[in-house]
Amino acid sequence: MDHDSIVTTISKGALEVKVDSFGAQVTSIKREGIEYLWQGDGTWWHGQSPVLFPIVGRLRDDYCETSRGPAPMKRHGVARISPFEIDEAVEDKIALTLVANDDTRALYPFDFSLTMTYTALEDESLEQRFLVKNTGDVDLPFVIGGHPAFNVPLNPATGEVFEDYELRFEKPWTASSPILVATGLWNWQHMMEVVRDGDTVPLTRHLFDSDTLCFTDVPDSTVSLVGTKSGLGVTVRFDGFPYLGVWSYERKAPFVALEPWTGCATSTDEDETLEGKRGMTTLTPGDTFERAFTIKPF
Repeated sequence: MDHDSIVTTISKGALEVKVDSFGAQVTSIKREGIEYLWQGDGTWWHGQSPVLFPIVGRLRDDYCETSRGPAPMKRHGVARISPFEIDEAVEDKIALTLVANDDTRALYPFDFSLTMTYTALEDESLEQRFLVKNTGDVDLPFVIGGHPAFNVPLNPATGEVFEDYELRFEKPWTASSPILVATGLWNWQHMMEVVRDGDTVPLTRHLFDSDTLCFTDVPDSTVSLVGTKSGLGVTVRFDGFPYLGVWSYERKAPFVALEPWTGCATSTDEDETLEGKRGMTTLTPGDTFERAFTIKPF
């Protein structure tokens, strides 16, 4: 697929955000001159904030079957590797759309449109909105997700390190994550407790020994990533997204991704049928599906 790329800046108050039309990916989130978004580095991960559609994570052997035939999709699907058309770009908002084409149908044999709208809000937070429309004549199976990765530490000049950060939740809770096996699939029969009757999870490298954490039923659908020394951080609010992924590389990667998902990667107990996977949304012809989450840097 051709890499047609136009980067657009939107802003509100002290918030400045850049969005690339290729993949409709956010490439910068700055507030008061501080860059909050991971800037990409192939040493660890060259991505920054890919749009996940119509799958999140891995399929078994990068392949599944659908009602319309085979779908040989690699990790996170087709949106992140596709150019979007810019529908609207004003000072505080940009809307971009991907319409199914020969390239997407070769990997995901359905007709759809996906519109991503990014809005810089009055409270200097960023809203990321997904609008999926079934433009075909059969049911459309899909999940959506965000994947924004944030710099940790946010201000190295203060002497902060990775371990000076923690996840904060709105209230105490007990939560476990399934284990992600070597093939990139979730094992929901093997759970790892992450927090017990608490509202904070200190960051450690060993927290990511199994790669990604996957939470469900997050209190108030809200999580914050906070530096305990600097007080800098981000809050992500994700009503309508049943899953939260939290990811970093164990080998000293200087970022953490906070990922709202409507579904998740294939599980070890699932077969190869896309329509039957956890969290799958099925949209009837002509219908639309909309979700949004916000990122507030502070």
